[in-house]
Order: sequence, then C-alpha cells, then structure tokens
Amino acid sequence: MAGRTQEVIEHLVSAIVDHPDEVDVRAASTRRGDLFEVRVNPADLGKVIGRSGRTASAIRTVTGAIAGTKGARIDFVDVDRQR
Repeated sequence: MAGRTQEVIEHLVSAIVDHPDEVDVRAASTRRGDLFEVRVNPADLGKVIGRSGRTASAIRTVTGAIAGTKGARIDFVDVDRQR
C-alpha cells in the first residue's frame, strides 16, 4: 500500500508546485506506520505548506485516508536541507 500512497503524494504535490520535476517522495516503514519524506525546491516549500499549514494538512488528510488504519506520516523538506 505504501507504493500507491507514495504515488498519490507525488501527484498531489507535483500539481501545486512550480518545479514538479524536483519533487521527490521517499518512503520508509516505521513502527508507527509509513513515513513519507517529501522533498521540494526551496521556492516551492511555502506552496506545499500553505497558509497556516492548510495545504500540508489537506495532503496529510488525503494520505491518511489512503493509508487506512496503519496510518502514515509526512515530512516536507526542501531539497537544500541535508539529513
């Protein structure tokens, strides 16, 4: 199910950013459910988060509905940030 959820996240985020070719979604499985790390161009980070976090919250809501009972978490980062 993580593969389908990952595709949906990538589709949603790519549709709202100015640099869709720089959207990268990575999935990891944790004890608390799936974790999706979404990397975007630094100029697009504000669009993905939205005013008061509303866009990010909406993306998380859709992702949670798709992920089902296991749950999923999303971390939005810009491509310049190193981990």
